[in-house]
Amino acid sequence: QVQLVESGGGLVQPGGSLRLSCAAAASIFSFNTMGWYRQAPGKQRELVARISSRGSTKYDESVKGRFTISRDNAKNTVYLQMNSLKPEDTAVYYCNAVIYPAMEYWGQGTQVTVSS
Repeated sequence: QVQLVESGGGLVQPGGSLRLSCAAAASIFSFNTMGWYRQAPGKQRELVARISSRGSTKYDESVKGRFTISRDNAKNTVYLQMNSLKPEDTAVYYCNAVIYPAMEYWGQGTQVTVSS
């Protein structure tokens, strides 16, 4: 079992910024992809952004141009920089790591609330 620990969530006003961190208790080189998902009340969990071991990225259309996913291999940490936050970004954000073909790990989640 690989432990993923998220941090950086909180309350921010619309238009503000937050940076989420996901620290892995293992070398992130071992993961084919790492990503961030979110789940708002009453909604399904959805992919926000992910990054492959080679550094290629994928974003949900709703966050393109506002969010940036990155990785620091030396620190075994993946980040999600969130700018221009909107109330609809409010959700619990989960870190995800995948080892092909079928091993998947989740963090415990961190709450992000965008409200004035």
